[in-house]
Amino acid sequence: MAKESMKAREVKRARLVKKFEAKRARLKTEGDYVGLSRLPRNSNPIRLHNRCSITGRPRGYMRQFGISRITFREMASEGLIPGVKKASW
Repeated sequence: MAKESMKAREVKRARLVKKFEAKRARLKTEGDYVGLSRLPRNSNPIRLHNRCSITGRPRGYMRQFGISRITFREMASEGLIPGVKKASW
């Protein structure tokens, strides 16, 4: 499990990205790079990192499901993900 502070930091970054999205786009089209540099660093969408919505794990993230590979495997084995079943041959 990720630390709660790391999860909270990602949520804060996502909020900042959403808040400054329009302003950032406007400054970019105008070519005002000084204005862009005055925006908060965490408002840049590049700084966002995908995390598992259940455990907060930053690695092994499966974008289609929004969870990490480990959580996906556990949930799939228990039959909690509709349409997914373990392959066996």
